[in-house]
Amino acid sequence: MLLSILLAAGWPIYMLLIASVIGMALIIERLLYLRSKRVLPPNLLQEVIRVHQNGKVDSNVINTLEQNSPLGRVLAAGLRNVDSPREAMKESIEEAGRGAAHELERFLTTLGTIATLAPLMGLFGTVVGMIEIFGAQNSVGSNPAELAHGISVALYNTGFGLAIAMPTLVFYRHFRAQVDSFIIEMEQQAVKFVDIVHGVRK
Repeated sequence: MLLSILLAAGWPIYMLLIASVIGMALIIERLLYLRSKRVLPPNLLQEVIRVHQNGKVDSNVINTLEQNSPLGRVLAAGLRNVDSPREAMKESIEEAGRGAAHELERFLTTLGTIATLAPLMGLFGTVVGMIEIFGAQNSVGSNPAELAHGISVALYNTGFGLAIAMPTLVFYRHFRAQVDSFIIEMEQQAVKFVDIVHGVRK
């Protein structure tokens, strides 16, 4: 069944198949990576504050924290500069936060591109199908087999393009909102950590 559809859709469908495979792989990868417990481990801030207040901070603790999660990387940057002035500590945290944000946003541009490009590739397949339809016309009449194939190419590619674009766009929007939420939460926890270290909060 699937093979017959692919054959009926013509060669433009292969571009859409490649796009769908890449899109599915990126969606699965981001679903696994962008989990709240992985990005913002619960109670991590409290543990870091406790370790700092107990004076148990060393290079091994900082390195372990840095490998823990994106939030851990941000807090580790703060621990490295815990004896620096407030502004210097905050600056190092912001720098680490930009790196963590870039990691969270990885592949989202590609996913957005697929969501935008899939309907256009479907439209390209439609144009190819229309060309085949007009090519089936001659002075004697039209070739029914060629006409049917042209219609199949036009319709299947349009359908596949939309079928790929719609879920990809939904996941792209979902991941974008999720990343924005994570970044805001990381910023809030980082500022709280800076304030506690410098005695502004308790």
